[in-house]
Amino acid sequence: MPQAITIRPAVETDLPQALKIYGHHVLHGLASFEEQPPELADFTRRWKAIVEKDLPYVVAVTETGNLLGYAYAGPYRARPAYRHSVEDSVYVAPDAPRQGLGKRLLSRVIEDCETLGWVRQMIAIIGNSGNDGSIGLHAHLGFEMVGTLKSVGFKHGGWVDTVMMQRAISNGDTVLP
Repeated sequence: MPQAITIRPAVETDLPQALKIYGHHVLHGLASFEEQPPELADFTRRWKAIVEKDLPYVVAVTETGNLLGYAYAGPYRARPAYRHSVEDSVYVAPDAPRQGLGKRLLSRVIEDCETLGWVRQMIAIIGNSGNDGSIGLHAHLGFEMVGTLKSVGFKHGGWVDTVMMQRAISNGDTVLP
């Protein structure tokens, strides 16, 4: 019988497992444009920077504490006029694909951003225009394709596109903040 999976806010003790997942994607994929995984201290600083802004950072965990994935919403850009926009990230363990974890994680991040009230737009910056899984996940959850930046990254010996997708959160731009 499969274990129940809980989606909950990440805590600092989750970060070593989350970093292991991220490290795999950095070294073997194109979702992240980093070329080497960060050290745990740097990964922890990144997590703190997000949660200190009260933005969602969630994990998918089994009953036995095995972390199968994580997702978060971070600031889209640092300049003040972007303050109502966030960028999402979703990473699933390489041994747990196609179980609906990405959908559950991203759905929770969207829900948490809606609850915040001040987030109006969510942006997905998807490394690799061939990442059909991530593009499909985002489309399924209401994101629309807004552009492709051609050959803006170079990783694993080849040029990599970036796909940009976007969806409104709560009232989007229909009501002023």
